[in-house]
Amino acid sequence: MMGVGKSTAARVLADRLGRRVIDSDAVIEARTGRTVREIFAEDGEAAFRALETDVLLEALASEEPLVIAAAGGVVLSEANRAALRASQARVVWLCADPANLVERVRGGGHRPLLDEDPAGTLQRMFDQREALYREVADAIVLVDHRSISEVVEAVLR
Repeated sequence: MMGVGKSTAARVLADRLGRRVIDSDAVIEARTGRTVREIFAEDGEAAFRALETDVLLEALASEEPLVIAAAGGVVLSEANRAALRASQARVVWLCADPANLVERVRGGGHRPLLDEDPAGTLQRMFDQREALYREVADAIVLVDHRSISEVVEAVLR
């Protein structure tokens, strides 16, 4: 889910493991020269999801060991879930109570899906995605009330 700390945890984890990090949103923005918000506004969510899939599949196909911070919506695609399951990747779901995410995402103008009703949208997203996250996760790390160091240690365990 957005706001759980995927990007931050991935950077710290990659540093600890001596690996390169691939943050799907950052890669998409670098490749397109546009923000996630701009892509949503100009091309729509489906176009963004297609870019998201491209980045995920490229990262999973890499022979170089990576830490991948995949966007929270990556599980919406059956093809992405199949690729995650088929890969040699260890998939860790950073899980948080949606009510706790509201404060974390406040002021996050780069998250167009949260413009109208952040609390309601986060809860609906969680309800829609929980089973999908569980389907692909090799491990679940609860992030509520944990520091980034604690989250990274839990991921390493």
